Amino acid sequence: MEVDAEMVRQVALSAAATAVFIVAAVVVSSSYGDTATGTDLSPTGGLALVAVLGGFIVLMALAGLWLERQDFDS
Repeated sequence: MEVDAEMVRQVALSAAATAVFIVAAVVVSSSYGDTATGTDLSPTGGLALVAVLGGFIVLMALAGLWLERQDFDS
């Protein structure tokens, strides 16, 4: 199975965006979570986590738009 340049770019961009989301979620959880148990999230932390999720959705939409507008044939 041959993998073309377009597929490699799509996978790399998706993997990078997912890694950014995971890192941001971990940072928010560790910053706003209860340090003793690590299970409780403050209301501010919940809002920050929702913002991270919304940012991920926007990032993936922009990445898809950018990939769609690229000319991989030339």
